[in-house]
Amino acid sequence: MRITRNVKVLLFFLFISLFLIAVSAGESKCECSHEDEEENKAGANKYKIAAIPSVLVAGVIGVLFPLLGKFFPSLRPETTFFFVTKAFAAGVILATGFMHVLPEGYEKLMSPCLKGEAWEFPFTGFIAMVAAILTLSVDSFATSYFQRLHFKTSKRIGDGEEQRVDGGGGDDLGLHVHAHGHTHGIVGVESGDSEVQLHRTRVVAQVLEVGIIVHSVVIGISLGASQSPDTAKALFAALMFHQCFEGLGLGGCIAQGNFNCMSITIMSIFFSVTTPVGIAVGMAISTSYNEYSPTALIVQGVLNAASAGILIYMSLVDFLAADFMHPKMQSNTGLQIMAHISLLVGAGIMSLLAKWA
Repeated sequence: MRITRNVKVLLFFLFISLFLIAVSAGESKCECSHEDEEENKAGANKYKIAAIPSVLVAGVIGVLFPLLGKFFPSLRPETTFFFVTKAFAAGVILATGFMHVLPEGYEKLMSPCLKGEAWEFPFTGFIAMVAAILTLSVDSFATSYFQRLHFKTSKRIGDGEEQRVDGGGGDDLGLHVHAHGHTHGIVGVESGDSEVQLHRTRVVAQVLEVGIIVHSVVIGISLGASQSPDTAKALFAALMFHQCFEGLGLGGCIAQGNFNCMSITIMSIFFSVTTPVGIAVGMAISTSYNEYSPTALIVQGVLNAASAGILIYMSLVDFLAADFMHPKMQSNTGLQIMAHISLLVGAGIMSLLAKWA
C-alpha cells in the first residue's frame, strides 16, 4: 500500500508538470522571440537523440552509487566517505537551486513578453519562499505524526507490561518483573525514536525527488524543444553531469531511508527516466512549442521557482544542517574540513555548469 501511494504521488507531479508545459505548446509567438537564433533542426536532433540514453545512464550511475553500501561497507551511512560524498551532493543540490533553477524562474516570470503591471511583482522569490515553507510543513507534520504514532505504541507496550506485573505472584517476583518491564520501556522509546527518524528520512527523500522531478521535466523539455545545434550540444554535455550529481544526492538520501528493494527500484527509475522523457516530449512538441509565449513563460517560471524553493530548503536543512551538526562530524575536525571542502567543490562545479544549463 505504501509503495502504491508513493508511485501515485510521483506520477501525479510528473504528469502535472508535463501537462502544464504541453498546454503552452500551441501559443502564438511573442514579439520578444529571437528571430536571429540559429535554427538547424537536423543538426540539433542528433544531440537530442544521443542525449536520451546518455542522460539516462548518467542518472542511473549517480543514483545507484550511494546505494552500493549494501555491498561495499565503505559506502554505508555513518562512514567518513559517506559524509564527505553527501556533502558534495548537498553542494550540488544547493547550487542547482540557487544557480540554475532560481535564475531561470526570474528570467521567465520577469520576461518583457509578460505584459501588465502585475508581473512587476517578484513572483519567483515569492513562489520559492512558499514552496520552502510548504516543504517545512510537510517535514514537520510528518515527523510529529510518526512521533505521536510511536508514542502511543510505546505507551500500549508499557501498559501491557505493568498489567502483567500487577498480576504477578510474590513481592520479589513482582519487583523483578516490574524492573524488567521498565527496561523494555526504555528500549522501546529508543527504538521508537530511531524509527521516527527513519520515517522522517523517507519523507525527506520523497519530497526531494518531487523537487528534482519537476526541475528535470522542465530542463528536459528545454533541450528537446531547442532548434539550435549549439544550444542542444551545450545542454547535452551539461545535463549528463547535472543528472549524475543530482543522482548522488538523491541516492544518498534513499540509502539513509533504508527503503525496501521495490521502493528503491521505483524511486531510482522515476529519477532516471524523467529527464529523458522530458527530452522526448520536447522533441514531440518542438514544431509548435514557443518558449516565449506567455503561457510557456508562466508555467516554466512557476515550476522552476517552486522547484528552487524545495531544493534550497532540502539542501540546507535536511542535508547540510543535519550532517554538519551530527555528533560524528562535530567530534572529528578532519572530517569537518574534508566535508567543507567537498561541499565547496560540489557547489563550485555545479555553479560552473550554470553557464550552459
